Amino acid sequence: MKIDVLTLFPAMFAGPLDESIIKRAREAGLLDLKIHQLRDYTHDKHKTVDDRPFGGGPGMLLKPEPIFEAVEKIARATTKVILMSPSGRPFSQAIARELAREKDLLLVTGHYEGFDERIREQLADDELSIGDYVLTNGALPAMVVVDAVTRLLSGVLGDDESSSEESFSDGLLEYPQYTRPAEFRGMKVPEMLLSGNHAEIAKWRAGQAKLRTKERRPDLL
Repeated sequence: MKIDVLTLFPAMFAGPLDESIIKRAREAGLLDLKIHQLRDYTHDKHKTVDDRPFGGGPGMLLKPEPIFEAVEKIARATTKVILMSPSGRPFSQAIARELAREKDLLLVTGHYEGFDERIREQLADDELSIGDYVLTNGALPAMVVVDAVTRLLSGVLGDDESSSEESFSDGLLEYPQYTRPAEFRGMKVPEMLLSGNHAEIAKWRAGQAKLRTKERRPDLL
């Protein structure tokens, strides 16, 4: 998969996307990730990317010219252009799976008071938010999307079943899990998990997942 990110803060991506699973995916050629500086697509000596909104109001808006030029130069015919913005649809595991089936993604990160509306109307195929709160800019949300999507690509986790049995993979929170020792400080692993009866274990896990979801995230049911 090819993922491009357009941002004012490329240095923020150094580190988080150069470690662990993302690093291995890049080294294995499963993920082609490139970070682009938005100011590189300006033509004035101050590399201006923002201006005051028409009609007044606080803050600054990202101008259309550099973003249009950047997207037109970076995007290919198969590229899905996504704006990272608090007003986007809530990002979820289902959307991550949807995006993992795409060939190319271009994540455009917001800053200041957001985007000139013409960017939304003419360039964006989608708009995503990672939660009902405001961050300094869209770099962190873009990293979240890159991470969530990359780990769903075939071969990235080694065992593709790993991603299919995690929280939200079936719309529920993940069931409780345990490892050795079977008893620790008087706390014992449920007998069912030691039984070796895989059919019954599967039923127990399904029930526990529903119970945990009902208790912690009833909105998912």
